Amino acid sequence: MKGGKSKSDTKAANRLSVNKKPAKASKKSGKAAKDPNKPKRPASAFFVFMEEFREQYKKEHPKNKSVAAVGKAGGDKWKSLSEAEKAPYVAKAEKRKVEYEKKLKAYNKGQAEGPKEEEESEKSMSEVNDDEDDEEEGSGEEDDDE
Repeated sequence: MKGGKSKSDTKAANRLSVNKKPAKASKKSGKAAKDPNKPKRPASAFFVFMEEFREQYKKEHPKNKSVAAVGKAGGDKWKSLSEAEKAPYVAKAEKRKVEYEKKLKAYNKGQAEGPKEEEESEKSMSEVNDDEDDEEEGSGEEDDDE
């Protein structure tokens, strides 16, 4: 052996690297597909504050292109605000949360009713109709050939 690793070390390393790749892939494939119709979660009070703060910060610092600088300045400003100053943002966040919960209940109700089953039944119905049409056409062709 010329220094380095022995054959058994190389095999063990290969087994480890081979085992790691499928584990990562299985995590991704195991994740449920995201439904585009599901309502988005509402912004927290801090993010409601940041929406307004970003606009102000960009007006005051038009040459600053750094997202990190805006975020850091916004975080510092939020920490320095009193509870009374944060109250309007908390109220807006609560209002958005209530609206989100209504939309989510409606969405979940729609999911529970099962619109997907109706779509599947329509598909299966059309497939059945297509099969019947094919059989009728096929039987007609056989009669013509004889």
